[in-house]
Amino acid sequence: MTWCEAGLRRYLTQQLIWKTSEFDDSLELASIEVPLDYAQPDGERIELALSRVRVADEGRRRGVLLSLNGGPGGDGGLGRLLPARLAHTPPHEVYDLIGFDPRGTGASTRIEGEASVTSTPFDSRPPDSAFAAITADMRERDQGCVRAGGTLRRHITTANSARDMNVIRILLGEEKISFVGWAYGTLLGAVYGAMFGAHLDRNVLDSSVHPDWDWRRQFASQALAVRENVDRWAEWAGQRDRVFGLGGDALGVLDTVERVAAALVPQDGNTSARTALDGILGTLSAPRGRWQELAVLIGELRDALDAGDQERIGGLLAQRTRWRPGTAAGGLREAVLEAVTCETPWPDDLEVYYRDMRVHRDRFPYGFGVMRAQPWVAAFGTCAPVEPRPAITRGDCPPGLVVQADGDPLDHFPGAVAMAERLGHSLIVVTDSGAHEIYRLGGHPEVDALVDAYLVDGELPPARVDLPGEPRPDVPAGPAV
Repeated sequence: MTWCEAGLRRYLTQQLIWKTSEFDDSLELASIEVPLDYAQPDGERIELALSRVRVADEGRRRGVLLSLNGGPGGDGGLGRLLPARLAHTPPHEVYDLIGFDPRGTGASTRIEGEASVTSTPFDSRPPDSAFAAITADMRERDQGCVRAGGTLRRHITTANSARDMNVIRILLGEEKISFVGWAYGTLLGAVYGAMFGAHLDRNVLDSSVHPDWDWRRQFASQALAVRENVDRWAEWAGQRDRVFGLGGDALGVLDTVERVAAALVPQDGNTSARTALDGILGTLSAPRGRWQELAVLIGELRDALDAGDQERIGGLLAQRTRWRPGTAAGGLREAVLEAVTCETPWPDDLEVYYRDMRVHRDRFPYGFGVMRAQPWVAAFGTCAPVEPRPAITRGDCPPGLVVQADGDPLDHFPGAVAMAERLGHSLIVVTDSGAHEIYRLGGHPEVDALVDAYLVDGELPPARVDLPGEPRPDVPAGPAV
């Protein structure tokens, strides 16, 4: 599918009408129309919601800075709120800050799926006998997307969102745009650079996807990233056996973890407590500053289990277990994730998933690694996107920045290295860190300063810069006494 300005004339001559947000006086809102299908611009139209925070110093203005985080599609459909989070930072001095809800999300034309009841309780280490029910639940989730998503579903692609960005650029009257993308935003920024690199100015990709991995491999890499963090924590805790008493090395600590996990499954086979523990291990092993908290928790759980104190066990797990609120069965929920992730191939042989689930159940139980291997909605072939995801190439894309923590549990570190090499970008590495979405969202002043200097003054750092992450707890090492 090609970009043809002549065929898009009616979209490229719209007038932007900005109105002040009722929630934030600094934020202006507008909406535009774009084609559902760029190959048929005279067909159905959809709406995109935009936002703007005007440049603080008009005399220094150098253009617009578009941004997008999370997703796919912006974290929770809140893309329009990003400019408010970047206001009063150095880039605000020289850029109009522009946000948008990508197609399918937020206040733009939404893609929805039906929320359905699952037939089997979630288990971080499901037995083989549960695989068929897990598959049936996912098939029903997919059918809910089919029923609610309609024709919109197959048009929710990264390439179409990149084309939408180019419409935004033209309507803003800019020859080039600068861009900051976090997580899924890194993929969108890289695809925009591959498709419209001549119109891309300064660009920052933070917490990067891998330029060559399909969505299934990207999901699977999260399980490995979490396990690496758990292993690093176990090594640290083992070096402090005299403090925590969990074991004298990483293997000993993990043996204690597994004995606790096994003891959390009562005679009736209820695995909810063990599942909660596996989730906590994934969550607390990423931020280095919480490693002591995790080690103490494992010791307290072990002692409570030895004492048979079920009330204490429940309290310890409940304090640290957080579930995102769901959507009641029968309602509708945003389903952009289920649409975008269909743009790369998925196996249709369920045995491939079951084989990988067994591996992930055994090797990557922490942080719900098995979820990254089980069948996904794309396995059932009901969503044929209008196009595959474009290859990420440097093309006309100018050099920029990639920012990454080496222990990011959601976007595995090798992806950032590959992205920086592919695009010729400088790489800023936050070392010994499980941070995700760092620049201006993660509270790292040194990263902020380097990225600000690039965005404002064009100062690119060396090819690679390593910066320390959050310090580990100040607990002296030493063997048990």
